[in-house]
Amino acid sequence: MAKAPFITFEGGEGAGKSTQIRRLAAHLQTLGIDAVMTREPGGSPKAERIRALLLSGAAKRFGTLAEAVLFSAARIDHIDTLIAPALARGTWVLCDRFIDSTRVYQGASGDVDPRQIAILERVVAGDIMPDLTFILDLPPEVGLARAGARAGADSASDRFEAEGLAFHETLRAAFLAIAAAEPKRCVVIDATGDEEAVETAIWSAVVERLDVPDAAPAKVAHNDDGERGRRVTT
Repeated sequence: MAKAPFITFEGGEGAGKSTQIRRLAAHLQTLGIDAVMTREPGGSPKAERIRALLLSGAAKRFGTLAEAVLFSAARIDHIDTLIAPALARGTWVLCDRFIDSTRVYQGASGDVDPRQIAILERVVAGDIMPDLTFILDLPPEVGLARAGARAGADSASDRFEAEGLAFHETLRAAFLAIAAAEPKRCVVIDATGDEEAVETAIWSAVVERLDVPDAAPAKVAHNDDGERGRRVTT
């Protein structure tokens, strides 16, 4: 069986990644395509414990290199436990953040040497690399306002949301730089529009880049509970 597509969603705080992952998963379900939704850091029991440590800010005092190593430790378990087995059995994987967030948050914004980030990436991810990456782009002040309005969605995300505007502007520039450097993998999506417009743009790119039928997103009920690691199938 051929390896299934691995799709990652990247972008700053409040860009709507988890919402669009749920919408894409629901659309794939209507086409009879098996998919699993997951996230980083997290996605597996051990990785979720590391997530709680990282996003609470408890690891911040050890520096960004230590954070990058912890993110990598979580990624190892996530890949071994969920991502690699799903892809091997032909299940699509839709992941909220992956290698690019480490490159941006701990690299470009955290000042970890890009060579160190690249070494961690090669050792941890190996050949488990995204086939398609959506970078949901919007002005950081808009994203932060959206994130602040998410009442109780994920209080742990305050670790990065609490950083200043300049930090988030650096994030945005770094994500766009990755997209420019890797156009075969990355697609920049204007995330300032409404959810339906963003969903349509994402689906158009999926049809263009991957082997799926061109069927417009159906009007389906979208679960907004933030669940991760959930398998979506018919």
